[in-house]
Amino acid sequence: MRFALLFWAGFWAFLLDQASKSLVVHWMGLVRLREIDVLPPLLNFRYGENRGINFGLLDSGSEVARWALIGFSLAVCVAVFLWVLRQRAGRWMLLSAGLLIGGALGNVVDRLLYGYVLDFLNMSCCGLNNPFVFNLGDVFIFAGAAGLILFEGRSPQGKRKKAP
Repeated sequence: MRFALLFWAGFWAFLLDQASKSLVVHWMGLVRLREIDVLPPLLNFRYGENRGINFGLLDSGSEVARWALIGFSLAVCVAVFLWVLRQRAGRWMLLSAGLLIGGALGNVVDRLLYGYVLDFLNMSCCGLNNPFVFNLGDVFIFAGAAGLILFEGRSPQGKRKKAP
């Protein structure tokens, strides 16, 4: 029962990530149009195929790299799950772990289906042109990782654990 929050956070993060990619990339035709201005320059849809990790790093395009990144992502998901399982994780830590796992699994599914991660969100501001694209799974991974850092070591009641 304690891990229902982790499960549902992961489930909804995964579902929203995959639904947004399907809606924007396929249904709205971003795969064909390549760009759609939504609220320029703040929010734009730009088609991207990420074969590497964040910002296209380690983008060799090889099948070995693809499967290595799938394996790494799955290992991180298992490690995070086991970590919060052993912790006296409070609801915020469980929620954070669920977001991270759900976002990572959304990107794993992309790599399995397409061989790359579908990216489509692009944000720029204040005269700076951001060339990078990302997806909701990336947002959930970042938010989940930040939450795990912020809420680690807090008991379910929200108080810091005493050092042994």
